[in-house]
Amino acid sequence: MWRDESTTWQVAHRPLAALAGLLARVDAVHGLYYLLMHAVFALWDGGLWALRLPSVAGAALAAAGVAAVAHRLAGERAALLAGTAYALLPPVQAYAQEGRSYALVTAAVVWATHLMLRERWAAYAAVLLLGCWLHEFAVLALFAHAPAARRSPGWRWSAAAVVAGLAPLALLSAGQARAQLGWLGRPSWQDWAAYGVLAAVVLLLARGAAERDLADLARVAVPLALLPPGLLMTVSLVHPWYVDRYVLYALVGPALLVGARLARARGWWPWLLAAVLLVPLGWWSAWLRTPESRKDDVLAVAAAVRERARPGDAVLFMPSRRREWLLSSPTAYAGLRDVALDRSPAASNTLHGTELPPERIRTALLDSPRVIALLDPQGQPLDPYPTEAAKREALATTFERCSLTTVRGARVVVYARPGGCD
Repeated sequence: MWRDESTTWQVAHRPLAALAGLLARVDAVHGLYYLLMHAVFALWDGGLWALRLPSVAGAALAAAGVAAVAHRLAGERAALLAGTAYALLPPVQAYAQEGRSYALVTAAVVWATHLMLRERWAAYAAVLLLGCWLHEFAVLALFAHAPAARRSPGWRWSAAAVVAGLAPLALLSAGQARAQLGWLGRPSWQDWAAYGVLAAVVLLLARGAAERDLADLARVAVPLALLPPGLLMTVSLVHPWYVDRYVLYALVGPALLVGARLARARGWWPWLLAAVLLVPLGWWSAWLRTPESRKDDVLAVAAAVRERARPGDAVLFMPSRRREWLLSSPTAYAGLRDVALDRSPAASNTLHGTELPPERIRTALLDSPRVIALLDPQGQPLDPYPTEAAKREALATTFERCSLTTVRGARVVVYARPGGCD
């Protein structure tokens, strides 16, 4: 479990009243997903299995949806190949095994696409709106659907209904965006390069679609692959909101094109190329199932704390948002004194709680013989806030370091007053 999944776990375990209080202040964009996970844990508090099972189901539904769209536009053989291609994509596999909303959002978008092709406009609006309430950037799929909808009056009314239904969430989350997405920067050159590679592959696969009787499929697949990420990256030049997982559903486009082209392939070379590509895909797939594929490992952090902590030790999170590392392991957290904490996450309607002023943190640390400090990996930028500076100063001037344990994405450091390490 990494820290984003830990957020899902600890927020979904809050009482409904506390969950509503949190969403009024922060993370409203994930509100429906947290409510879903609250219901899952109420039915079965099965730890990581329960946390991730909805995402597994979402990825399976999305793969089935890709096959359904391909079947309608290119036939049965293309359906089997497109659904398989989608399931083999490493990013799809990554979010199929993660307790966040992105696999479910993709399932909603792809089934809305299928309903659009069948001109079931009421169902289309309902399913796409569900996807938007799971994550509001699913609304970018409307731009991708416009070319295939061919300005149908039914689609226009459905699109208007989706926008109107999303408006309350959009207004609420817009007020939270600065605090919510303040960690994001503008798209990097690597982001633009990755988008360029995606665009080149998609356009190459779509080349000659009309001659292969695939014009209708290309009209669906190409905009779905290119418009949502392209629009979000462009907007992020002004408002930095782009993260690739926010538009995971764009991968439906290349999967449709790959399945259709393989189904129409003549000769052996396309199949040889596909077989060759399975080698790096297999390696990537195996790597995604290791802790190294995540930024950190909150359960490993909690285990390291349990091994080193003594009853009554102080615990210090540097920076404060790393409190997340122990919030999903309440047994490890309960025996420690969180000396910087003012109000708990639940009491303050926040994700990670609120902390005391710098002077009170310094005083609390001076009254502590031993401190377990949880820090980011070496080389990460230090937060410049006064509370974080007070923590660093108190540890540097009053304590000596007893031990340093490095785990995935974190450092667990034991400090004691001079002479107290033994």
